[in-house]
Amino acid sequence: MNAVKEEEISTCYHCGENCDGSIVFQQHRFCCNGCKTVYELLNENNLCSYYDLNQTPGTSLKSAPSNKKFAYLDDAEVKQQLIQFSDDNVSTVTFYIPRIHCSSCLFLLENLHRLKDGVQRCRVNFLKREAHITFDNSKLSLRQVVETLANIGYEPSINLNDLNRKETGQHLRQYYLKIGVAFFAFGNIMLLTFPEYLGIDALTESPFRKFFGYLNFVLALPVLLYSSQEFFVSAWNALKQKALNMDVPIVLGILAMFVRSAYEVFSHTGGGYFDTLASLVLLMLIGRLFQNKTFYTLSFERDYKSYFPVAVTLVNNGTESSIPLTKLRVGDRMLVRNMELIPADAVLIKGKAAIDYSFVTGEASPVAKQSGDLIYAGGRQTGSAIEVEVVKDVSHSYLARLWNDAAFGKSQKQPVTSLATKAGKWFTPVVITIAFIAAAWWWNTDMQKALNAFTSVLIITCPCALALSSPFTLGNVLRILGQHKIYLKNAIAVETLAQIDTIVFDKTGTLTNTKNARIEFVNGANGEATLSDYELQLVKSLVYHSSHPLSRKVCDYLKGIGIIPTEDFKEEEGKGIEGWVDENCVRVGSKKFLIGEENADGSKVSDFRHASKVYVGINGKVRGFFLVKNEYRKGFGELMKSLVKLFSLFVVSGDNDAEKNFLKQYVPENNLIFHQQPADKLEVIKELQASGKKVMMIGDGLNDAGALKQADAGIAISDDVNNFSPACDGIIDSEKFETIHSFLRYCRSAVNIIKVSFAISIAYNIVGVYFAVQGTMSPLVAAVLMPISSVTIIAFTTLSSYLAKPKHSF
Repeated sequence: MNAVKEEEISTCYHCGENCDGSIVFQQHRFCCNGCKTVYELLNENNLCSYYDLNQTPGTSLKSAPSNKKFAYLDDAEVKQQLIQFSDDNVSTVTFYIPRIHCSSCLFLLENLHRLKDGVQRCRVNFLKREAHITFDNSKLSLRQVVETLANIGYEPSINLNDLNRKETGQHLRQYYLKIGVAFFAFGNIMLLTFPEYLGIDALTESPFRKFFGYLNFVLALPVLLYSSQEFFVSAWNALKQKALNMDVPIVLGILAMFVRSAYEVFSHTGGGYFDTLASLVLLMLIGRLFQNKTFYTLSFERDYKSYFPVAVTLVNNGTESSIPLTKLRVGDRMLVRNMELIPADAVLIKGKAAIDYSFVTGEASPVAKQSGDLIYAGGRQTGSAIEVEVVKDVSHSYLARLWNDAAFGKSQKQPVTSLATKAGKWFTPVVITIAFIAAAWWWNTDMQKALNAFTSVLIITCPCALALSSPFTLGNVLRILGQHKIYLKNAIAVETLAQIDTIVFDKTGTLTNTKNARIEFVNGANGEATLSDYELQLVKSLVYHSSHPLSRKVCDYLKGIGIIPTEDFKEEEGKGIEGWVDENCVRVGSKKFLIGEENADGSKVSDFRHASKVYVGINGKVRGFFLVKNEYRKGFGELMKSLVKLFSLFVVSGDNDAEKNFLKQYVPENNLIFHQQPADKLEVIKELQASGKKVMMIGDGLNDAGALKQADAGIAISDDVNNFSPACDGIIDSEKFETIHSFLRYCRSAVNIIKVSFAISIAYNIVGVYFAVQGTMSPLVAAVLMPISSVTIIAFTTLSSYLAKPKHSF
């Protein structure tokens, strides 16, 4: 009790630093008024469980920054650089916060909205130490947000010169310095220890031996205190959270060697194992450096080199052209149609914009924009087409972060990842137990063997392989798929796709290629005259604003016809579009959308095999329909034949059943479902899942958002329109349609690679422990083998994931 009382008197309750006890609040002592203020703030908002998660988790605020320090954040240009999105009510910003270090930090920051009125949400990326904050800009300024963070001990690191580049070099430079120190110490300790290795009696029995021993001790100190610092910090943080991570046994091994070596040197009973200690730390740091460099390479390629395989429509001197998103540059003018995503910050040039920012803020209410207004990346146009000019380069890492927002996530447990997590929990306690048993076994007979056994067991056992198998395999798979225009949201999507047993296809724009479809206009059955040039202009003016595949095909068919401004443009998902063109009410879509019934003209849809009908109504009168004769995508037949062998296949379409007889050659007739609205497709997915199926939905990304999100895995097929949907788990370029079977097999192979790497890791550890417990293995040999095992796993997973890639399919 006295010890506990003394600790409370001498340390700050908030940050753990020493204090004189002069500042007391609610029987807790604080080193400064800053720490006391943070405690009061947390206490007022019932957030004191912050202190229950970790002991003294806060940061000392003795040198808290002055609020004047952040005055520069009131500058409009600075705010424009930092803020990622802003409208009349909401702004979003992402900060790098280096002081994020434990679960208490996550708890406090993700409850920031309870501490400061105006903060709506704070999401923390623990690995990157980033906080993504959404706040009400009518209540808070950017400066006030930063001041709030600084006042609770989490001051962001803001470097305006580095906003547009990746910050990974600093961490790797620290590794190089630590490796340099360890290498210098190792080389000199080996030099001073050579006489003992070579048995040169003149030196080993002279006063130089003691002097060399003391020198080795001094050289080993920076290795212990600086080079191995990472292992000690990681182990200590784990122990503070009452957990055992993979660095705990490594630290025990280092301490055992250092203490034993120091004892031998100062008691003059031996030369110690400082050379082994230095080499151990050196080799482990090299292994960690290799792991981190590989991780950063994969991360860089995913965030900056991989791309969303979607296209955008450029406008240049009245001419429209489609280009990949990666080629979009500042100054380009882009056409954005109804329900298309705006991939980069841009200024509105032409048209009436109503931007849906639900992708960014979660709020679905469209925001009206006028010519000259700034539109942020991630917004979606709702209404007639607009022209915008790009003012900021596309940030694929920003779009990827939005895509991975919790609002679009799916709560699923991944068995393979869970296996690694479970293995990690029991691995370290078992290893430590074996090490102590081995040491106890040899203690009375041979202390040298006891030390060797204890140290070697702790060092040679390598949980790194278990931890590395999944992220390196899946990271490499994501990179390879991205290179081949198959872009998945995250690593979890790979594991999900490996479990799929049922595939549901949309038809129009997914199975069919509307780009190559043939089209003609068929007059109504009541003897109406064909459409005049003026009426065709009215139709084109309306369909011009829609991104639906059939609308795009009709628009292309009417190439060369001018466009008249459209007012009150509206689109009903899966039904049709309408608007006022030159004071004429024009409607285009299904017959049910136009007059509320199917086949009212008495025509048999079966007469139009492989075709879709797009009806046209002008001023309340149905004038006929465009007959779009579908062409199925390249490789359709072969793909369906290969898929049906492994999966249950369904086609769920909003179109009529004209193609039923054709499709039933590939899909069971009972699994062909037509006349389905978007809500109906969603219900089909739910029914399949209720029957225990693992369902993948493949759609066009526009009209199938609900079904894509509901499915276990939702994949959008991308053509020449920006039909990216945040609800999907992946996007496949339409050119890669015929590789879907190979793509799914590759995902299954990736999961099998992880399982095999688990088996290799377990086998390595069993063999290593077998030799280590006998006390005959040198800790130096164990130090060599431990990083080799990690390198082996990384090499195996990387090489296997590359070799598992289908040779010709991608």
